[in-house]
Amino acid sequence: MSVHLHWFLPTGGDGRTLVDRHAYTDGGIRRDRITPVSGVRAPDVEYLAQIAKAAEQLGFEAVLTPTGTWCEDAWLTTVALTQVTERLKFLVAFRPGVISPVLAAQMAATYQRISRGRLLLNVVTGGDSTEQRRFGDHLDHDRRYARTDEFLQVVRGVWGGEPFDFRGEHYQVEGGLTALPPDPLPQIFFGGSSAAAGPVAARNVDVYLTWGEPPEEVKQKIDWIRGLAEREGRTVRFGIRLHTISRDSSKEAWATAGRLLDDLDPGTVAAAQQALGKSESVGQQRMLALHGGSREKLEISPNLWAGVGLVRGGAGTALVGSHAEVADRIEEYHSLGIEHFVLSGYPHLEEAYWFGEGVRPELAARGLLEAGRGPLAGVPAANGRPASAPGGAPLLIAGGR
Repeated sequence: MSVHLHWFLPTGGDGRTLVDRHAYTDGGIRRDRITPVSGVRAPDVEYLAQIAKAAEQLGFEAVLTPTGTWCEDAWLTTVALTQVTERLKFLVAFRPGVISPVLAAQMAATYQRISRGRLLLNVVTGGDSTEQRRFGDHLDHDRRYARTDEFLQVVRGVWGGEPFDFRGEHYQVEGGLTALPPDPLPQIFFGGSSAAAGPVAARNVDVYLTWGEPPEEVKQKIDWIRGLAEREGRTVRFGIRLHTISRDSSKEAWATAGRLLDDLDPGTVAAAQQALGKSESVGQQRMLALHGGSREKLEISPNLWAGVGLVRGGAGTALVGSHAEVADRIEEYHSLGIEHFVLSGYPHLEEAYWFGEGVRPELAARGLLEAGRGPLAGVPAANGRPASAPGGAPLLIAGGR
């Protein structure tokens, strides 16, 4: 079982601080009111292309794009980026409650043909009723998961190449069909920590994603989902969503984490914690419980730092340490059954290089990466030289280290 490494596309904005989601004073809703903010980068397609190209060059398999009010649409953004990359896959996050499952199946099929098979799907049921209502979705938490269950049944049904009928509480489909099914079928990623989420994963998904909790808690989740899947006669693979701060020395990595923490004033933390505390997401509540809103004892497990979750929703922990230490933690999670590591860091361009040039060689030396999938695999030669040789294909240079 090899490790699959993925990176993140910050389609809501990027920067050098944890409070960097929006480069705009109004959250990006009106783009005519752009106010420059020091160290914050707008999510324009040119910058996102830099990250995508760097991720591809550094050997990441795919990049995750988020979904929601405060970021660019994942489908449109990533299909544009398929035109400036060659091998990189795109893990497109979307909410099943705001789109027809038959249309989603058709979109996936089209995407696979445009990208030559580089689509992965991240199904986000949604844990914030306020956000869901913005998109016209008024179901409560458990009913949203019941709808996701039906949604995925329909998607897989219409990918079968023959007319598909379905009658459930949320969807009634007659003769649903994707005339040209996607080839290959996109892998479906999905996360959820509630009792309502587990059976949905067991019945429908390829990869169950958890946020970065301590290893013993991650193991409990794996055992839970694996047991549910076995009762369904299925096998589910596992992934984890984490940030990373990896440096040449442990001291330097923790100093970087400290600078990110120093940038957060008490008012900002308190406001973020109050907002995040209203979330219906069980996973989000588990993230908050790791630190309790306190700056004390944020290293909740060796090299696992909960500082990100003081102000950020969703994935709230980071692997912090030397390249070897971060590789140790990845190896530890891998030993529990985690195959897919969906990673990110601030800023995403520079941190991709720190991880790709520092941790990835460590993992390769330990035999954890699939043979033949080095960073330069498939990169065309330039001027008669391989891309790794002087004068070969230019590399993106990350600044500001």
